Amino acid sequence: MKKNWWKISSFLLLVYTIIAGFLFDVPRLPILNETIRNLYFHVCMWFGMMILFSVSFAYSIKYLKGFDFRNDIIASSFANIGILFGILGYLTGILWVNVTWITDQRQSLGSVLKEPKLIGAAIALLIYGAYFVLRGSFTDIDKRARISAVYNIFAFAMLFPSIWIIPRIVGSLHPGAPGSDTGNPALDRKDLDGAMRAVFYPAIIGWTLLGVWIAGLKIRIDYIKNKNIINE
Repeated sequence: MKKNWWKISSFLLLVYTIIAGFLFDVPRLPILNETIRNLYFHVCMWFGMMILFSVSFAYSIKYLKGFDFRNDIIASSFANIGILFGILGYLTGILWVNVTWITDQRQSLGSVLKEPKLIGAAIALLIYGAYFVLRGSFTDIDKRARISAVYNIFAFAMLFPSIWIIPRIVGSLHPGAPGSDTGNPALDRKDLDGAMRAVFYPAIIGWTLLGVWIAGLKIRIDYIKNKNIINE
C-alpha cells in the first residue's frame, strides 16, 4: 500500500477531475462558455504529454552517456505514452474547435485547417510518430537504441517551436495567442478563477501520474521481453 500511494492518488484525482469537470460551476467566458470544462482534459493531457516527453528526453540523454539498454526502454516507453496523451489532447482540442471556432465564431473550415496551433501540434505528433517508425526499421538493437536516442532529443527540441513559439509569432485563433479575442483560461490569472484552479492543478497531477503508471507497466513488459539483453 505504501508503495502504491501515488497510483491510488492518480485514481482519486482523476475521479475528482471527471466529477468536478462535468458538475462543478465554471465561469462563462465569451465564446468559451461551458466548453471551458474541456480545460481539465485537453490542456491537462497536453501538460502530461510535455512531462512524459521530458522524462523520455532525459533518459535518451542518459542512455547516450552510458549506453545502458534499460534507459532506452524507459525513454521509448515514456515517449510511447506521451504520444498517446498527445493524440488524446489533439482529439479533445478538435472537439473544442468544433464548438467554439466553427459553431460559435463561425470561422470557415478552411481557416481552421490553416490554424498554426493545430498545424504545429500535428507536426509535433508526426515527428514523434516517426520516432517509432525509426525504431521499427532497425534489427540491430544497439544501433536502434543509439539512433533513436539522438532522434528523440531532436524530436523534443522541435516540440517547443512547433507548439509554443511559431503559433505565437504568426498569430492564432487559440485563446491567449496574439490577436485572439479571449484570454488563455489555462494560464491567465484573470480567466482561471479559484474554483477552476482547485480542479485544474489536481487534474494535471492526476493525468500525469496515470501516464507514469501506464509507462511503468510498459517498461516492466519490455524488461521481461528483453531480459537476456539487460542481464548481459
